[in-house]
Amino acid sequence: MNAADVPGHPGLPGLPAGLTSRPLTMADAEAVHAVIAAEEVADLGEAELTLEDVVADWQRPSYDVAASTIGVLDGDRLVAYADLSAPDVAYTAVHPDHHGRGIGTALARWVQDRARAAGSTRVGTQVPEGSAADRLMADLGYEVRWTAWDLELPEGAEVQARPLPDGYALRDATDADHEAAWTLVEDAFLEWSDRERMPLADFGARVWGRPGFEPWNLRLLLHGEDLVGVTHVFLAGDAAYVARIAVRPDHRGRGLAPAMLVDAFGRAREHGAARCYLSTDTRAGARGLYEKVGMVVSSTWVNRSVTL
Repeated sequence: MNAADVPGHPGLPGLPAGLTSRPLTMADAEAVHAVIAAEEVADLGEAELTLEDVVADWQRPSYDVAASTIGVLDGDRLVAYADLSAPDVAYTAVHPDHHGRGIGTALARWVQDRARAAGSTRVGTQVPEGSAADRLMADLGYEVRWTAWDLELPEGAEVQARPLPDGYALRDATDADHEAAWTLVEDAFLEWSDRERMPLADFGARVWGRPGFEPWNLRLLLHGEDLVGVTHVFLAGDAAYVARIAVRPDHRGRGLAPAMLVDAFGRAREHGAARCYLSTDTRAGARGLYEKVGMVVSSTWVNRSVTL
């Protein structure tokens, strides 16, 4: 496939001699993950994003992989990519072996052009603080919107038991619970996130449609028969990642979120996790909550964006 095969899809001008570009397909997910992992190892010391993360994002029904991506190749080897995941959200990575060649600048121009064509007035992405991508984006005029952190519950760390108040109980979600879980999580996240509501089908692609999903990955907090909280946790090798945790506003301030976290960590350890992670940022104001249950910052990220 090349850009000409996808209507309205521009190629990538400005590449160094010998490199080519083309739209990506689902068959490229593994190669894309390899590039992301190589850059994360260089920036963070280990890879955090998984192949399942890439697949879950690309399989959203609303998403067109070929129309929304560009890959840079050195011969048959993918060495960089860009992905306009939403009209104002992009992801990019350049293999460290190819840093300093102007590829990141070419990808930034491509992302801005695609975002503008999608009707967005701003586009941004999240990168490790102080990384090569962070420095490049600063040079290109991208401004910091917020700071984010990955927090880790270190291997072997003991978490103090947090019993639920009387009347509350946790259980695995069933298929019949999916729409209610989506509603509660999206309502909670949209209190502080400036984006459109994620369609149920797209949410499902990232949660119960994620490769390897098991029922214990989606936990519901009930007050009697009333759904008041949701936790989404999954395994990535020997690590567990709490991707989403939400409590309904009228039940906050009762110590429920710490108890939900302890439950998620415990379930993950029962399924082989040695470490547990989650992410938060300055918009949510929840870092202190996570540190109180023993989590520590493992990496710091900045979300940068530019006006189009």
